[in-house]
Amino acid sequence: MTDTSIDEQGRPEAPIAADEVATLLGFLDYQRATLEWKTRGLDAAGQGAHLAPTSMTLGGLLKHLAYVEDHWFSRSLHGRDPEPPWEAVDWKADEDWDWNSAAQDTPEQLRTLWQDAVARSRSLVAEALADGGLERLARRTWPDGRAPSLRWIVVHMIEEYARHNGHADLLRESVDGETGE
Repeated sequence: MTDTSIDEQGRPEAPIAADEVATLLGFLDYQRATLEWKTRGLDAAGQGAHLAPTSMTLGGLLKHLAYVEDHWFSRSLHGRDPEPPWEAVDWKADEDWDWNSAAQDTPEQLRTLWQDAVARSRSLVAEALADGGLERLARRTWPDGRAPSLRWIVVHMIEEYARHNGHADLLRESVDGETGE
């Protein structure tokens, strides 16, 4: 049994006494909910604001993390081809396309893109858990032939969100003064 409570920002707390799967996915969902909170209720100007010396924006974070969700859980873990909008990107021409193109999208488009990617990822993780658990290896290997496990991918995603949520804290505070962990 897991005991999940919701904090004052609407984030599900990771269970404090659960199995490995529930604990890891609980922490990943908490990090996802933190990004949702930090980008909630902003217009295009708010999502496009940046701090010197970086061009990073909250909208860019949403698009980047939507890409990262799809890359790791769909492309790497399950070996699937990229879906829209990623399949049409010339990454060699602009390796930061996800970040750079976010300015052309509305806040609603960015939130939907990210929310849809998270929903797909949850389904893909459930599929992989049923097909080998956390030890399930990714279908796509690294150039040296090794393949990360689902466990590694989930922990990497927790790290990815935690790092970028630190950026989101600073960006959101610069937009409207909202702070919090």
